[in-house]
Amino acid sequence: MRISKTPPINEAGIVTGMMLFMLAIFTVVAVAAAVISIIEMQIASNDQYSKTAFYSAEAARSYVPTQLNLYGAENTIKDSALNFPNGNDASEKTAIGANQKFNGDVMFLGSSVPPRGSGYEVGTFNAHRYQMTCNGYGPRKSTSRIEAGFYRIGL
Repeated sequence: MRISKTPPINEAGIVTGMMLFMLAIFTVVAVAAAVISIIEMQIASNDQYSKTAFYSAEAARSYVPTQLNLYGAENTIKDSALNFPNGNDASEKTAIGANQKFNGDVMFLGSSVPPRGSGYEVGTFNAHRYQMTCNGYGPRKSTSRIEAGFYRIGL
């Protein structure tokens, strides 16, 4: 058997160079995939926080009809607002969950005849117009605001 002192042409190092190049490309692709995955997780969590704040504001909107003092005789001064919930009343529930709270105000905008299509006779009843602003708070300082107008017929 004969031993050659020169390496064969196939082993000149091209395979090692190609493997290092492919390893570098795969590393860049893996880092990019990890960054994209992290960003997508942050987007999903921000969306969840935003929804939580919106649900808190919706809870505040549902809270207003249960509190007659917010749109009753106590709140008939034009362009004045009553805030809710009342911080002095310990029985009022201000938190929905561990990271959810709400507050807002109800503003009296004036009195007029009932709106058309409301089903009330124009001369008999008076419609008091109000605007409620409901703020909802969620985790990581997420906030949401809902504004809605409504009428109270009679008083």
